[in-house]
Amino acid sequence: MLSYQHAYHAGNFADVHKHLALNAVVDHLLRKPSPITFVDTHSGRGVYPLDAPETQRLGEYRHGVLPLWQARERLADEPLLSAWLEDIDALQQGGSRLERYPGSPWWLARRLRGSDRLRLFELHPGEHDHLSQQALPANALRIHGDGLAGLIQALPVPTPRLCVLIDPSYERKEEYSEVAECVLAAMRKARHGVVLVWYPLLPAGRHHVLLERLREGGLRKVWRSELTLHAPGEERGMYGSGMLVANPPWGIDERLAAAMARATPLLGEACRYSADWWVGE
Repeated sequence: MLSYQHAYHAGNFADVHKHLALNAVVDHLLRKPSPITFVDTHSGRGVYPLDAPETQRLGEYRHGVLPLWQARERLADEPLLSAWLEDIDALQQGGSRLERYPGSPWWLARRLRGSDRLRLFELHPGEHDHLSQQALPANALRIHGDGLAGLIQALPVPTPRLCVLIDPSYERKEEYSEVAECVLAAMRKARHGVVLVWYPLLPAGRHHVLLERLREGGLRKVWRSELTLHAPGEERGMYGSGMLVANPPWGIDERLAAAMARATPLLGEACRYSADWWVGE
């Protein structure tokens, strides 16, 4: 099934959570000069015009990135949030309105150094066409294909370090177990790699399949954070956003907690952020 298009949800609260976590990880990795291969298994379009019909249909960015961007001067003293908002501001090309929101390929490509590598997988033909139109550096490779299979085939990578973002649509319930098996296989082939996995919090609770399989698989060190808009069952649809980071860089928990402490009041009165660690034997 290839019906999902992230344009309907671009810039929502889950993007805020996911991209702040991604930026916190990348910030830490770039402190060292050794090259990194970045892999984005479900890339999407790269950049999303917020006036596009798909995005305007739900307007989820109005309750996600928009209130943070409007409060960017008040948030200037929070380092992670401030840097993230400055990059978004730069994407507006000097305009006074929030007109575009960047997806993960943009975030990763913006930080790419000459010695690094970026592999962007996208299976949806229409989304891949949009991605192909985005300006990217020469060391970023766009691949029309299955990102989970492509990741395993690409391992081991030629660089000393690896950072992976896995962010599927979870349209099919089987994707939860498929993602778990992919993560476990990737960590067997690149045990020092940093792997980020996003997952939705839905009333059906299928994310527990993903979490339980990863626990059973014996990952040694995983950091989990979740951002919830309201309690399960209060409204239809996604009530929260989850992020897992295997082999998390030191200090990411404190950096993201500080940023989310400032962000959550702007995302809604009932919005809550939580995080914990899994540490294996």
